[in-house]
Amino acid sequence: MTREPDHAAAAPADATENFPLDPALHRALAETRRAAGDELGALAHLIAAHTLDAYASGSAEASASNLCDVATGYFMKGDHEVAAAWYQLVLTLDPNLAVACQNLAAIHADAGRTAQADAYRERAYRIQRVFVEQAPGQMRRVLVLCAARASGNVPFDALLPGAVNCRIKYAIDYAADAEDAHLPPFDLVFNAIGDPDVAAPLAGRLSRFMSRSGAHHGSRPLLNPPAAIERTARGRIPRLLGDLPGVQVAQCVRIDTPPASSAALASLLEDSGLTLPLLARPAATHGGEGLVLCESVDALERRLRESLGPQYLTAFRDCRAADGYYRKYRMIFVDREPFPYHLAISRHWMVHYFSAEMEQHAWKLDEERRFLQDPAAALGERALQAIRAIGRRLDLDYGGIDFTVLPDGQVFVFESNATMLAHYERGNGALAHKNPFVQHIVDAFERLMKRRTAA
Repeated sequence: MTREPDHAAAAPADATENFPLDPALHRALAETRRAAGDELGALAHLIAAHTLDAYASGSAEASASNLCDVATGYFMKGDHEVAAAWYQLVLTLDPNLAVACQNLAAIHADAGRTAQADAYRERAYRIQRVFVEQAPGQMRRVLVLCAARASGNVPFDALLPGAVNCRIKYAIDYAADAEDAHLPPFDLVFNAIGDPDVAAPLAGRLSRFMSRSGAHHGSRPLLNPPAAIERTARGRIPRLLGDLPGVQVAQCVRIDTPPASSAALASLLEDSGLTLPLLARPAATHGGEGLVLCESVDALERRLRESLGPQYLTAFRDCRAADGYYRKYRMIFVDREPFPYHLAISRHWMVHYFSAEMEQHAWKLDEERRFLQDPAAALGERALQAIRAIGRRLDLDYGGIDFTVLPDGQVFVFESNATMLAHYERGNGALAHKNPFVQHIVDAFERLMKRRTAA
Protein backbone atom coordinates (compact mmCIF):
# COMPACT_ATOMS: atom_id res chain seq x y z
CA MET A 1 0.00 0.00 0.00
CA THR A 2 1.12 3.55 -0.60
CA ARG A 3 1.55 5.34 2.70
CA GLU A 4 2.95 8.61 4.00
CA PRO A 5 2.96 8.47 7.81
CA ASP A 6 4.56 11.90 8.00
CA HIS A 7 1.34 13.40 6.58
CA ALA A 8 -0.87 11.94 9.32
CA ALA A 9 -2.75 14.56 11.24
CA ALA A 10 -3.03 14.55 15.00
CA ALA A 11 -6.11 12.91 16.46
CA PRO A 12 -9.06 15.28 16.76
CA ALA A 13 -9.73 16.87 20.12
CA ASP A 14 -12.97 14.94 20.65
CA ALA A 15 -11.47 11.54 19.82
CA THR A 16 -11.98 10.05 23.30
CA GLU A 17 -15.24 11.82 24.08
CA ASN A 18 -17.38 8.72 23.58
CA PHE A 19 -15.11 5.83 24.56
CA PRO A 20 -12.44 5.83 27.32
CA LEU A 21 -8.78 4.87 27.00
CA ASP A 22 -8.89 2.76 30.18
CA PRO A 23 -9.07 -0.99 29.39
CA ALA A 24 -10.66 -1.70 32.79
CA LEU A 25 -13.57 0.59 31.93
CA HIS A 26 -14.06 -1.27 28.65
CA ARG A 27 -14.19 -4.60 30.51
CA ALA A 28 -16.82 -3.13 32.78
CA LEU A 29 -18.77 -1.85 29.78
CA ALA A 30 -18.51 -5.32 28.22
CA GLU A 31 -20.20 -6.82 31.30
CA THR A 32 -22.92 -4.18 31.13
CA ARG A 33 -23.54 -4.91 27.44
CA ARG A 34 -23.65 -8.65 28.05
CA ALA A 35 -26.14 -8.24 30.88
CA ALA A 36 -28.32 -6.24 28.50
CA GLY A 37 -28.16 -9.04 25.92
CA ASP A 38 -25.90 -7.11 23.55
CA GLU A 39 -23.23 -9.70 22.75
CA LEU A 40 -21.88 -7.68 19.81
CA GLY A 41 -21.40 -4.65 22.02
CA ALA A 42 -19.76 -6.77 24.70
CA LEU A 43 -17.32 -8.24 22.19
CA ALA A 44 -16.50 -4.76 20.86
CA HIS A 45 -15.52 -3.53 24.33
CA LEU A 46 -13.46 -6.67 25.03
CA ILE A 47 -11.56 -6.10 21.78
CA ALA A 48 -11.03 -2.48 22.86
CA ALA A 49 -9.71 -3.60 26.25
CA HIS A 50 -7.30 -6.08 24.64
CA THR A 51 -6.11 -3.46 22.14
CA LEU A 52 -5.56 -0.82 24.82
CA ASP A 53 -3.63 -3.34 26.96
CA ALA A 54 -1.32 -4.05 24.02
CA TYR A 55 -0.64 -0.37 23.42
CA ALA A 56 -0.12 0.32 27.14
CA SER A 57 2.45 -2.49 27.41
CA GLY A 58 4.34 -1.28 24.36
CA SER A 59 3.84 -4.63 22.64
CA ALA A 60 5.36 -4.91 19.17
CA GLU A 61 2.11 -6.56 18.09
CA ALA A 62 -0.06 -3.65 19.19
CA SER A 63 -2.49 -2.83 16.37
CA ALA A 64 -5.76 -0.94 16.06
CA SER A 65 -6.87 -2.99 13.05
CA ASN A 66 -9.21 -5.29 15.02
CA LEU A 67 -10.78 -2.27 16.67
CA CYS A 68 -11.15 -0.70 13.23
CA ASP A 69 -13.00 -3.85 12.15
CA VAL A 70 -15.40 -3.29 15.06
CA ALA A 71 -16.07 0.25 13.88
CA THR A 72 -16.55 -0.95 10.31
CA GLY A 73 -19.02 -3.58 11.48
CA TYR A 74 -21.20 -0.86 12.99
CA PHE A 75 -20.68 1.28 9.89
CA MET A 76 -21.89 -1.50 7.59
CA LYS A 77 -24.94 -2.03 9.83
CA GLY A 78 -25.83 1.63 9.45
CA ASP A 79 -25.13 2.51 13.11
CA HIS A 80 -23.11 5.51 12.00
CA GLU A 81 -22.80 7.46 15.24
CA VAL A 82 -21.62 4.38 17.16
CA ALA A 83 -19.21 3.61 14.32
CA ALA A 84 -17.90 7.18 14.44
CA ALA A 85 -17.14 6.89 18.15
CA TRP A 86 -15.16 3.68 17.58
CA TYR A 87 -13.31 5.20 14.62
CA GLN A 88 -12.34 8.16 16.78
CA LEU A 89 -10.85 5.78 19.33
CA VAL A 90 -9.04 3.92 16.54
CA LEU A 91 -7.46 7.15 15.30
CA THR A 92 -6.36 8.06 18.81
CA LEU A 93 -4.29 4.88 18.81
CA ASP A 94 -3.21 4.94 15.16
CA PRO A 95 -3.66 8.23 13.29
CA ASN A 96 -2.41 6.52 10.09
CA LEU A 97 -5.37 4.18 9.51
CA ALA A 98 -6.69 5.68 6.30
CA VAL A 99 -9.77 3.46 6.14
CA ALA A 100 -10.96 4.93 9.46
CA CYS A 101 -10.61 8.42 8.00
CA GLN A 102 -12.38 7.31 4.80
CA ASN A 103 -15.38 5.94 6.62
CA LEU A 104 -15.56 8.88 9.01
CA ALA A 105 -15.68 11.10 5.94
CA ALA A 106 -18.60 9.04 4.62
CA ILE A 107 -20.40 9.24 7.98
CA HIS A 108 -20.01 13.02 8.18
CA ALA A 109 -21.05 13.45 4.54
CA ASP A 110 -24.18 11.35 5.12
CA ALA A 111 -25.07 13.56 8.08
CA GLY A 112 -24.54 16.74 6.06
CA ARG A 113 -21.40 17.76 7.94
CA THR A 114 -19.54 18.78 4.80
CA ALA A 115 -16.52 20.45 6.39
CA GLN A 116 -15.76 17.47 8.63
CA ALA A 117 -16.28 15.09 5.71
CA ASP A 118 -13.84 17.05 3.54
CA ALA A 119 -11.25 17.16 6.32
CA TYR A 120 -11.33 13.41 6.92
CA ARG A 121 -11.34 12.64 3.20
CA GLU A 122 -8.28 14.83 2.67
CA ARG A 123 -6.57 13.19 5.62
CA ALA A 124 -7.35 9.67 4.36
CA TYR A 125 -5.86 10.14 0.91
CA ARG A 126 -2.81 12.00 2.12
CA ILE A 127 -2.03 8.89 4.16
CA GLN A 128 -2.87 6.26 1.55
CA ARG A 129 -3.83 6.14 -2.14
CA VAL A 130 -4.09 2.39 -2.76
CA PHE A 131 -6.72 0.25 -1.04
CA VAL A 132 -6.66 -3.49 -1.75
CA GLU A 133 -9.81 -5.51 -1.07
CA GLN A 134 -8.84 -9.16 -1.28
CA ALA A 135 -11.32 -11.72 -2.64
CA PRO A 136 -11.70 -15.17 -1.03
CA GLY A 137 -12.51 -16.81 -4.39
CA GLN A 138 -10.36 -14.50 -6.45
CA MET A 139 -10.76 -14.81 -10.24
CA ARG A 140 -8.98 -11.61 -11.21
CA ARG A 141 -7.36 -8.47 -9.85
CA VAL A 142 -9.05 -5.26 -11.02
CA LEU A 143 -7.37 -1.87 -10.71
CA VAL A 144 -10.14 0.67 -10.18
CA LEU A 145 -9.16 4.25 -11.03
CA CYS A 146 -11.01 6.61 -8.65
CA ALA A 147 -11.18 10.33 -7.95
CA ALA A 148 -11.10 10.96 -4.22
CA ARG A 149 -11.55 14.74 -4.25
CA ALA A 150 -14.92 14.73 -6.01
CA SER A 151 -17.93 12.57 -6.73
CA GLY A 152 -18.55 11.21 -10.18
CA ASN A 153 -17.22 7.71 -9.73
CA VAL A 154 -19.02 4.83 -11.39
CA PRO A 155 -20.91 2.69 -8.81
CA PHE A 156 -18.82 -0.44 -9.25
CA ASP A 157 -19.58 -2.39 -6.06
CA ALA A 158 -22.25 -4.53 -7.73
CA LEU A 159 -20.31 -4.84 -10.99
CA LEU A 160 -17.20 -6.19 -9.27
CA PRO A 161 -18.46 -8.65 -6.62
CA GLY A 162 -15.97 -8.75 -3.79
CA ALA A 163 -16.28 -12.53 -3.52
CA VAL A 164 -14.44 -13.12 -6.80
CA ASN A 165 -12.74 -9.82 -7.71
CA CYS A 166 -9.76 -8.45 -5.87
CA ARG A 167 -10.48 -4.70 -6.08
CA ILE A 168 -7.47 -2.41 -6.03
CA LYS A 169 -8.83 1.10 -5.58
CA TYR A 170 -6.40 3.80 -6.68
CA ALA A 171 -7.09 7.43 -5.75
CA ILE A 172 -5.15 8.69 -8.71
CA ASP A 173 -5.90 12.37 -8.12
CA TYR A 174 -3.80 12.22 -4.93
CA ALA A 175 -1.08 9.96 -6.29
CA ALA A 176 2.21 11.20 -7.73
CA ASP A 177 3.15 9.89 -11.17
CA ALA A 178 5.96 7.82 -9.67
CA GLU A 179 3.46 5.80 -7.65
CA ASP A 180 2.04 4.24 -10.82
CA ALA A 181 5.12 2.03 -11.12
CA HIS A 182 4.62 0.56 -7.64
CA LEU A 183 1.01 -0.55 -7.86
CA PRO A 184 0.18 -4.16 -6.95
CA PRO A 185 -0.17 -6.49 -9.95
CA PHE A 186 -3.53 -6.38 -11.75
CA ASP A 187 -5.25 -8.06 -14.70
CA LEU A 188 -7.67 -5.34 -15.78
CA VAL A 189 -8.14 -1.58 -15.38
CA PHE A 190 -11.61 -0.11 -14.85
CA ASN A 191 -11.73 3.66 -15.14
CA ALA A 192 -14.40 4.52 -12.56
CA ILE A 193 -14.00 8.29 -12.99
CA GLY A 194 -17.19 8.46 -15.00
CA ASP A 195 -18.20 12.12 -14.76
CA PRO A 196 -16.56 14.20 -17.52
CA ASP A 197 -16.58 17.30 -15.31
CA VAL A 198 -14.64 15.43 -12.62
CA ALA A 199 -12.34 13.79 -15.17
CA ALA A 200 -11.49 16.96 -17.11
CA PRO A 201 -9.02 18.41 -14.55
CA LEU A 202 -7.37 14.97 -14.37
CA ALA A 203 -6.98 14.54 -18.12
CA GLY A 204 -3.21 15.01 -18.08
CA ARG A 205 -2.75 12.73 -15.10
CA LEU A 206 -4.89 9.98 -16.63
CA SER A 207 -3.07 10.29 -19.93
CA ARG A 208 0.30 9.89 -18.21
CA PHE A 209 -0.97 6.86 -16.32
CA MET A 210 -2.17 5.18 -19.50
CA SER A 211 0.99 5.96 -21.47
CA ARG A 212 3.20 4.47 -18.74
CA SER A 213 0.96 1.65 -17.58
CA GLY A 214 2.08 -0.72 -20.32
CA ALA A 215 5.74 -0.14 -19.52
CA HIS A 216 5.26 -0.70 -15.79
CA HIS A 217 2.66 -3.46 -15.76
CA GLY A 218 2.51 -4.94 -19.26
CA SER A 219 -0.44 -4.55 -21.59
CA ARG A 220 -3.68 -4.66 -19.58
CA PRO A 221 -7.23 -4.14 -20.86
CA LEU A 222 -8.82 -0.79 -19.99
CA LEU A 223 -12.59 -0.44 -19.56
CA ASN A 224 -14.23 2.98 -20.08
CA PRO A 225 -11.21 4.85 -21.44
CA PRO A 226 -11.12 8.57 -20.57
CA ALA A 227 -11.75 9.63 -24.19
CA ALA A 228 -15.10 7.81 -24.13
CA ILE A 229 -16.00 9.48 -20.83
CA GLU A 230 -15.13 12.92 -22.19
CA ARG A 231 -17.73 12.63 -24.95
CA THR A 232 -20.57 12.26 -22.42
CA ALA A 233 -20.39 15.75 -20.88
CA ARG A 234 -23.93 17.13 -20.60
CA GLY A 235 -23.22 19.94 -23.03
CA ARG A 236 -21.95 17.49 -25.65
CA ILE A 237 -24.78 14.95 -25.52
CA PRO A 238 -27.06 16.89 -27.94
CA ARG A 239 -24.37 16.80 -30.63
CA LEU A 240 -23.38 13.22 -29.82
CA LEU A 241 -26.87 11.70 -29.93
CA GLY A 242 -29.19 14.25 -31.52
CA ASP A 243 -28.85 13.00 -35.09
CA LEU A 244 -29.84 9.39 -34.28
CA PRO A 245 -33.20 8.22 -35.70
CA GLY A 246 -35.99 8.25 -33.13
CA VAL A 247 -33.95 10.26 -30.59
CA GLN A 248 -34.54 13.74 -29.19
CA VAL A 249 -32.17 15.56 -26.84
CA ALA A 250 -32.73 18.93 -25.18
CA GLN A 251 -30.26 21.66 -26.06
CA CYS A 252 -27.72 22.21 -23.29
CA VAL A 253 -24.87 24.65 -22.71
CA ARG A 254 -22.24 24.93 -19.98
CA ILE A 255 -21.59 28.34 -18.38
CA ASP A 256 -18.31 28.61 -16.51
CA THR A 257 -18.82 32.20 -15.33
CA PRO A 258 -22.05 34.22 -15.07
CA PRO A 259 -22.66 36.61 -18.00
CA ALA A 260 -21.62 40.16 -17.18
CA SER A 261 -25.03 41.65 -17.97
CA SER A 262 -28.61 40.87 -18.94
CA ALA A 263 -27.72 41.65 -22.53
CA ALA A 264 -24.81 39.21 -22.41
CA LEU A 265 -27.08 36.51 -20.99
CA ALA A 266 -29.70 37.14 -23.68
CA SER A 267 -27.02 36.90 -26.36
CA LEU A 268 -25.67 33.64 -24.88
CA LEU A 269 -29.14 32.08 -24.85
CA GLU A 270 -29.86 33.18 -28.40
CA ASP A 271 -26.53 31.84 -29.67
CA SER A 272 -27.20 28.53 -27.90
CA GLY A 273 -30.76 28.20 -29.17
CA LEU A 274 -32.15 28.20 -25.62
CA THR A 275 -35.43 29.72 -24.47
CA LEU A 276 -37.16 29.78 -21.10
CA PRO A 277 -38.01 27.81 -19.07
CA LEU A 278 -34.56 26.35 -18.40
CA LEU A 279 -33.11 23.80 -16.03
CA ALA A 280 -29.98 24.95 -14.22
CA ARG A 281 -27.70 22.52 -12.45
CA PRO A 282 -24.14 22.69 -11.09
CA ALA A 283 -21.52 20.79 -13.04
CA ALA A 284 -20.35 17.45 -11.62
CA THR A 285 -23.60 16.80 -9.73
CA HIS A 286 -26.10 13.99 -9.96
CA GLY A 287 -29.38 12.89 -8.41
CA GLY A 288 -30.97 16.31 -8.84
CA GLU A 289 -28.50 17.98 -6.48
CA GLY A 290 -28.79 21.74 -7.00
CA LEU A 291 -31.17 21.33 -9.95
CA VAL A 292 -33.76 24.11 -10.34
CA LEU A 293 -36.30 25.14 -12.96
CA CYS A 294 -35.92 28.80 -13.97
CA GLU A 295 -39.11 30.10 -15.56
CA SER A 296 -38.13 33.78 -15.81
CA VAL A 297 -35.08 35.81 -16.77
CA ASP A 298 -34.93 37.22 -13.24
CA ALA A 299 -34.87 33.74 -11.73
CA LEU A 300 -32.16 32.63 -14.15
CA GLU A 301 -30.00 35.69 -13.53
CA ARG A 302 -30.37 35.26 -9.78
CA ARG A 303 -29.38 31.59 -10.01
CA LEU A 304 -26.29 32.32 -12.09
CA ARG A 305 -25.30 35.22 -9.87
CA GLU A 306 -25.62 33.17 -6.67
CA SER A 307 -24.15 29.93 -7.99
CA LEU A 308 -20.66 28.74 -7.20
CA GLY A 309 -18.83 27.14 -10.08
CA PRO A 310 -19.88 26.13 -13.58
CA GLN A 311 -23.55 25.53 -14.41
CA TYR A 312 -25.36 23.63 -17.13
CA LEU A 313 -28.44 25.24 -18.69
CA THR A 314 -30.78 22.76 -20.37
CA ALA A 315 -34.00 23.40 -22.26
CA PHE A 316 -36.96 22.17 -20.20
CA ARG A 317 -39.54 19.97 -21.86
CA ASP A 318 -42.75 18.94 -20.18
CA CYS A 319 -42.85 15.20 -20.84
CA ARG A 320 -45.94 14.29 -18.86
CA ALA A 321 -47.87 11.36 -20.22
CA ALA A 322 -51.61 11.52 -20.90
CA ASP A 323 -52.34 10.25 -17.38
CA GLY A 324 -50.54 13.26 -15.86
CA TYR A 325 -47.46 11.33 -14.69
CA TYR A 326 -43.82 11.74 -15.62
CA ARG A 327 -41.89 8.55 -16.36
CA LYS A 328 -38.14 8.10 -16.21
CA TYR A 329 -36.80 4.82 -17.53
CA ARG A 330 -33.23 3.71 -16.90
CA MET A 331 -31.34 1.22 -18.99
CA ILE A 332 -27.75 0.16 -18.40
CA PHE A 333 -25.31 -0.42 -21.23
CA VAL A 334 -22.77 -3.20 -20.81
CA ASP A 335 -20.41 -3.45 -23.76
CA ARG A 336 -22.87 -1.23 -25.66
CA GLU A 337 -25.86 -3.54 -25.13
CA PRO A 338 -28.91 -2.24 -23.17
CA PHE A 339 -30.34 -3.91 -20.06
CA PRO A 340 -33.45 -2.62 -18.24
CA TYR A 341 -32.78 -1.43 -14.69
CA HIS A 342 -35.77 0.55 -13.39
CA LEU A 343 -38.74 2.81 -14.07
CA ALA A 344 -39.74 5.70 -11.80
CA ILE A 345 -43.20 7.29 -12.09
CA SER A 346 -43.93 10.64 -10.45
CA ARG A 347 -46.32 13.59 -10.45
CA HIS A 348 -43.29 15.95 -10.31
CA TRP A 349 -41.08 16.83 -13.27
CA MET A 350 -37.96 16.00 -11.25
CA VAL A 351 -38.36 12.23 -11.24
CA HIS A 352 -36.27 10.20 -8.84
CA TYR A 353 -36.94 6.68 -7.72
CA PHE A 354 -36.61 7.55 -4.03
CA SER A 355 -39.07 10.47 -4.18
CA ALA A 356 -41.58 8.88 -6.56
CA GLU A 357 -43.12 6.76 -3.76
CA MET A 358 -42.81 3.69 -5.93
CA GLU A 359 -43.14 1.29 -3.01
CA GLN A 360 -46.41 2.87 -1.91
CA HIS A 361 -48.23 2.26 -5.20
CA ALA A 362 -48.72 -1.29 -6.47
CA TRP A 363 -49.69 -0.09 -9.95
CA LYS A 364 -46.35 1.70 -10.33
CA LEU A 365 -44.43 -1.43 -9.36
CA ASP A 366 -46.56 -3.51 -11.73
CA GLU A 367 -45.72 -1.15 -14.59
CA GLU A 368 -42.06 -1.31 -13.68
CA ARG A 369 -42.18 -5.12 -13.68
CA ARG A 370 -43.68 -5.12 -17.16
CA PHE A 371 -40.87 -2.87 -18.39
CA LEU A 372 -38.19 -5.04 -16.82
CA GLN A 373 -39.66 -8.26 -18.17
CA ASP A 374 -40.33 -7.04 -21.70
CA PRO A 375 -38.73 -3.69 -22.64
CA ALA A 376 -39.80 -4.00 -26.28
CA ALA A 377 -43.47 -4.30 -25.32
CA ALA A 378 -43.24 -1.50 -22.73
CA LEU A 379 -41.30 0.98 -24.89
CA GLY A 380 -42.22 -0.01 -28.42
CA GLU A 381 -39.84 -1.34 -31.04
CA ARG A 382 -38.98 2.15 -32.36
CA ALA A 383 -37.82 3.32 -28.95
CA LEU A 384 -35.89 0.12 -28.25
CA GLN A 385 -34.03 0.42 -31.55
CA ALA A 386 -33.17 4.03 -30.68
CA ILE A 387 -31.81 2.91 -27.29
CA ARG A 388 -29.61 0.31 -28.96
CA ALA A 389 -28.26 2.96 -31.34
CA ILE A 390 -27.50 5.24 -28.39
CA GLY A 391 -25.51 2.44 -26.72
CA ARG A 392 -23.41 1.99 -29.82
CA ARG A 393 -22.85 5.75 -30.22
CA LEU A 394 -21.84 6.20 -26.56
CA ASP A 395 -19.25 3.45 -27.03
CA LEU A 396 -18.87 2.80 -23.29
CA ASP A 397 -18.00 -0.52 -21.71
CA TYR A 398 -20.30 0.47 -18.85
CA GLY A 399 -22.82 3.31 -18.97
CA GLY A 400 -26.51 4.01 -19.01
CA ILE A 401 -29.34 6.27 -20.01
CA ASP A 402 -32.26 7.98 -18.29
CA PHE A 403 -35.07 8.74 -20.73
CA THR A 404 -38.77 8.84 -21.42
CA VAL A 405 -40.80 7.80 -24.45
CA LEU A 406 -42.72 10.49 -26.30
CA PRO A 407 -46.25 9.89 -27.69
CA ASP A 408 -44.85 9.26 -31.18
CA GLY A 409 -42.48 6.56 -29.87
CA GLN A 410 -39.32 8.66 -29.95
CA VAL A 411 -36.84 8.54 -27.08
CA PHE A 412 -36.30 11.78 -25.18
CA VAL A 413 -32.91 11.66 -23.44
CA PHE A 414 -32.53 13.12 -19.95
CA GLU A 415 -28.91 12.07 -19.54
CA SER A 416 -26.59 9.33 -20.75
CA ASN A 417 -23.17 8.65 -19.26
CA ALA A 418 -21.08 6.26 -17.17
CA THR A 419 -22.25 7.32 -13.71
CA MET A 420 -25.54 5.40 -13.78
CA LEU A 421 -26.37 3.65 -10.53
CA ALA A 422 -27.18 -0.06 -10.49
CA HIS A 423 -27.40 -2.00 -7.23
CA TYR A 424 -29.20 -4.90 -5.61
CA GLU A 425 -32.26 -4.37 -3.41
CA ARG A 426 -33.11 -6.14 -0.15
CA GLY A 427 -34.05 -9.71 -0.92
CA ASN A 428 -37.19 -9.52 1.22
CA GLY A 429 -38.15 -5.95 0.32
CA ALA A 430 -40.80 -4.47 -1.93
CA LEU A 431 -38.23 -3.91 -4.69
CA ALA A 432 -36.77 -7.42 -4.72
CA HIS A 433 -38.30 -7.94 -8.18
CA LYS A 434 -35.47 -5.78 -9.56
CA ASN A 435 -32.69 -8.11 -8.40
CA PRO A 436 -32.85 -10.68 -11.24
CA PHE A 437 -32.43 -7.82 -13.71
CA VAL A 438 -29.51 -6.38 -11.75
CA GLN A 439 -28.02 -9.87 -11.94
CA HIS A 440 -28.35 -9.78 -15.73
CA ILE A 441 -26.27 -6.58 -15.72
CA VAL A 442 -23.65 -8.05 -13.40
CA ASP A 443 -23.46 -11.27 -15.44
CA ALA A 444 -23.01 -9.29 -18.66
CA PHE A 445 -20.20 -7.27 -17.08
CA GLU A 446 -18.57 -10.49 -15.93
CA ARG A 447 -18.69 -11.86 -19.48
CA LEU A 448 -17.17 -8.60 -20.74
CA MET A 449 -14.25 -8.85 -18.28
CA LYS A 450 -13.63 -12.47 -19.26
CA ARG A 451 -13.54 -11.55 -22.94
CA ARG A 452 -11.17 -8.65 -22.41
CA THR A 453 -8.76 -10.49 -20.15
CA ALA A 454 -8.78 -13.56 -22.43
CA ALA A 455 -7.90 -11.35 -25.40
